[in-house]
Amino acid sequence: MFRNILKIALRNFWKTKSISFINVLGLSLGMALCMIIAIFVKNELSYDRHFPNAERIYRISSDIVFGGNAMNMTFAPAPMAEALVAEIPEVEAAVHFRQQGSFLIKRYEDNIKENDVVFAGKSFLDVFDIPLVQGSREKALDEPNTMLVSQSLADKFFKGENAIGQSLILDNKTSYSITGVFADIPENSHFQFHALLAAEGLAEAKSGQWLSNNFQTYLLVHPGSDPNAMEEKIRAMSEKHMAPVLKQVLGEDFTLEQFKASGNKVDYGLQPLLDIHLHSDLLGEFKANFSITYIYLFIAIAVFILLIACINFMNLATAKSSNRAKEVGVRKTMGSGRNELIGQFLGETFIMSLFSFLLAILLASLLLPFFNDLAGRSLKLPLTDVMFYLYLLLGALIVGLIAGAYPALFLSGFNPSKVLKGDISKGMKSSSVRSSLVVFQFAISIILIFCTIVLFSQMNFIQNKNLGFSKDQIIMVHDLYAMGSQKQAFKEQVISSALIEKGTLSGYLPVSGTNRSDTPWWVSGRDIQNQENLVSIQNWRVDFDYISTLGMKVIQGRDFSLDFPSDSSGVILNETAVKNFNFDGDPIGQKISSFSGDNDNGFSTENAELRTVIGVVENFHFESLKENIGAVLMFIDPNPTGIASFKFQAEDTKEVLSLLEGKWNELAPGQPFTYSFLDDRFASMYASETRIGKVFAAFTGFAIFIACMGLFALTAFTAEQRRKEIGIRKTLGASVSSLVLLLSKEFTKLVLIAFVIAAPLGWYGMNKWLQDYTYRIDLGWTTLLIVMGLVMAVAWTVMGVQSFRAARINPVDSLKGE
Repeated sequence: MFRNILKIALRNFWKTKSISFINVLGLSLGMALCMIIAIFVKNELSYDRHFPNAERIYRISSDIVFGGNAMNMTFAPAPMAEALVAEIPEVEAAVHFRQQGSFLIKRYEDNIKENDVVFAGKSFLDVFDIPLVQGSREKALDEPNTMLVSQSLADKFFKGENAIGQSLILDNKTSYSITGVFADIPENSHFQFHALLAAEGLAEAKSGQWLSNNFQTYLLVHPGSDPNAMEEKIRAMSEKHMAPVLKQVLGEDFTLEQFKASGNKVDYGLQPLLDIHLHSDLLGEFKANFSITYIYLFIAIAVFILLIACINFMNLATAKSSNRAKEVGVRKTMGSGRNELIGQFLGETFIMSLFSFLLAILLASLLLPFFNDLAGRSLKLPLTDVMFYLYLLLGALIVGLIAGAYPALFLSGFNPSKVLKGDISKGMKSSSVRSSLVVFQFAISIILIFCTIVLFSQMNFIQNKNLGFSKDQIIMVHDLYAMGSQKQAFKEQVISSALIEKGTLSGYLPVSGTNRSDTPWWVSGRDIQNQENLVSIQNWRVDFDYISTLGMKVIQGRDFSLDFPSDSSGVILNETAVKNFNFDGDPIGQKISSFSGDNDNGFSTENAELRTVIGVVENFHFESLKENIGAVLMFIDPNPTGIASFKFQAEDTKEVLSLLEGKWNELAPGQPFTYSFLDDRFASMYASETRIGKVFAAFTGFAIFIACMGLFALTAFTAEQRRKEIGIRKTLGASVSSLVLLLSKEFTKLVLIAFVIAAPLGWYGMNKWLQDYTYRIDLGWTTLLIVMGLVMAVAWTVMGVQSFRAARINPVDSLKGE
């Protein structure tokens, strides 16, 4: 039976080999793309599942509203980890982390720069049960100046040696003893650490301050614990510890009820570890996460692409019905039942589906490197996994059933007495189902094109929006601390070159990943027990050339100047800060105050810091355009460090790099020279969206290509069915252009219907996506018209080629059989 089905399938394939080849190629390409998306989605869903007890690990998240500033962060107070274990019975262990940027690490002389370094509490291995390659788990991070390193970092310094007990020097000053080497953390983790420094040696980690949020805190709970009940206990615990400190600052009459009634809140919640990668986008993430929305989007694309490929098969199978009508009629006359015929046609489809899946593996292996490059992943086909092939077989069965069910039912339902007389509809007649499928294909394609154009338009808007500062032609030299006391000399020697326009020293820059510091201020003389007078504001340490180097616009007062010694106690505000302070009259010359410092007992208002407003700058974006512009205060840092930024001319990039590296090696010999460009750092804030846009565009292109392959084959087959009609019309004087129009108009109607259906759906979906951005493009009719023009141009090109070929056939050849 199978041999018979195979023989007939191969015979029919060969009879219409060009169209069948298009069909198989389209189906294979669709399957290959689905295969890639399936591997990608599986990888994204697997994040952090490799940690033992991952389902029992949570991270503390904070939702803070204070002084007109709202923050959703991964940060919590330093003492919270210890308090969780001591006061919440459900907590088995807790650990906190503190990031302090990159470190220079060396064994003897030469430093290497390592970004993935973090201070960690001594319970790290209790919460994250990572296997140790060397060393003992007991008391691994209990002592100050000890560290755990990854296998890959250990291999850099101690290849072939036992790293336990060895020392590494960080930032040229502190020696850390290695107590353990852990297996490299898999890529599918929401954090990547190569060195864990004992937080026991960090004074900040021992602070009892509950109003300072700087630590990421994770906890392992006992089996069966209720996270909702735990959140209530954590909320009560944090309020118990914060209330005395707030009362000290805001007065004895302070109550938490008044605090909340004023619109303020400090709320801590629990995030399941397994939800972080796809459901979290908070301030302070260890690295950029993905989004579950994009997972749903990729799954939808995979389904759509596969449906488009299956529709191609169904359309061509039913369009070729007249070619197989007599076969069905003869077989029914000879006694074949409908079930037997359905089995025959489904068998043929399954054979083609199986062959397409085998070809899809080859196509997927060729396309996967390009996908990895676009998506920033390192995925591989699981060719050694038996389950992979079982899934392929199951997929071939499902696709064969989807693609072959309707054609099998349609073809097996012919009346033998009618089809043997030639009474069967041909071409586009009585083809409502086929027309609906074509509409569905192009509706999907139109939605994908529309989404791609909107996504790239938004990214282009972000890149070209007036940000309130100049991000172009600014180079940043990192790790300025490695120069010690030579920082200022480095800046002065560099800006003395004609290649450099201006330069500034500051770790506070208007791109994510640079320094941030947020504290409350108030207009001097106002009663801070009235909580509305407190303004939470970013405090940025800058030098005298900061504003001019970054091209910020001073709209009131003046910039910092060395000609005014009093500027050491002056501040410059942005427009949002001026609005939040609600000054009485002109802000220039007014004085603002802040707490003199913080300690374990809370903030002190004695000898409050006092500064004078000397200028106001135009608002500038310093975080994602998804966020409103927050309040910023800038003041002079007498000992700036972190990053040196220089403004230069675009055509001098190579010379500038050579200049900077030469001066660096001269003043900081043996220290690694690292740099980046401000516009690249700004673009990296939207790296996820940009990658998604490129991947989306690629899959959209493939979807349209597959749809057009089907349209191409369907147009060719329709032209073949109407070959005699075309010959007669040409004999009667019809022009080639009129015949092309005749053959294309039916499909043109279908594309127009598809556009009418798809346009509102695409509009609604992208409008919802754009709502995530505070600053966004307007969705105008122009975008829809562009999409319509593109789709019609592609469809007409595909249809026109085939129609033109059919219309040019000599009518003698078309009618010689009559």
